[in-house]
Amino acid sequence: MAVLCAGPLVSAGPALAQTPSVPVHLEIPAGLDLHMPIPLGNPLTEAKVALGRELFFDPRLSRDRAMACATCHNPARAFTDGRALSVGVFGRRGARSVPSLVNRGYGKSFFWDGRTTNLEEQVLRPIQDPNEMDMTLDEVMAGLRRDQRYTALFQTAFARLPNSDDLARALASYVRTILSGGSPVDRYLYGSGDGLSDRARQGLRLFRGKARCANCHFGHIFTDEGFHNTGVAWSDGEWLDDGRFGVTGEESDRGRFKTPTLREIARTAPYMHDGSITTLEDVVEFYDRGGSSNPYLDPEIRPLSLTEDEKLALLAFLGALSGDVREGIVR
Repeated sequence: MAVLCAGPLVSAGPALAQTPSVPVHLEIPAGLDLHMPIPLGNPLTEAKVALGRELFFDPRLSRDRAMACATCHNPARAFTDGRALSVGVFGRRGARSVPSLVNRGYGKSFFWDGRTTNLEEQVLRPIQDPNEMDMTLDEVMAGLRRDQRYTALFQTAFARLPNSDDLARALASYVRTILSGGSPVDRYLYGSGDGLSDRARQGLRLFRGKARCANCHFGHIFTDEGFHNTGVAWSDGEWLDDGRFGVTGEESDRGRFKTPTLREIARTAPYMHDGSITTLEDVVEFYDRGGSSNPYLDPEIRPLSLTEDEKLALLAFLGALSGDVREGIVR
């Protein structure tokens, strides 16, 4: 078990001058980077994490008062929902699959199209999205200010009444504690050296070599945090989803989506941005045949010619990326 100091508790300005500044440590599972980038304007504190957790599980932040952040990001499913496409208030269906929140404290961009670059901005988007929680921030804050318990929690965490900036800071602080590590792969690479079966070790060699997975899924969170076109959004000569193009306006970004983490991948089916691939076996088959051809197919995507035994080995390795999922643990 590694322990990370969350960094210096530096105020973002006069408004944070009275913020409680008790140093806090975040427990980092084996295999993860000991340095998590935490904004100077939002130092990690136990009170913020506790407040953020309360908010994350509270359905009163949604229009129908039946949906919380945790409805889509269920801890029992590695903070996903097991659906192909997200479902919001009143049964409204979204256009994309719910991504896992594990290890997003290390993230550089968020959502499948990378439309935000920090957690403080990301956590407020679902609350305001009509197909997710469908609330305005003014409505949310009015409700929180009427709640004596929340008023006390915000006073403890920020020394002031509830406001939308602190709502973002608290939720982001909690999300930074959602971590996955300590998997058999980690024990093999960083621990005893005997955490993997022979078949999974063969899968690791394939992952790094012939199967080409590590070209995009590398590092301690098994993602390059980049955007790639595998052809999932292309069908019968048409784009089903513009992907990254919707953010950048660059034609070559059509059909490009963010590389998801592979940690907990065996627990987060279905797969791809639209949940169109049901099983990991099907994912391996998709990449083995070279994705789906389209005008902007990523050059890294090409036929692999894996044998049946190699596919089974790769699946064994991917299954060994499931580890210890935890949340809210600070010291």
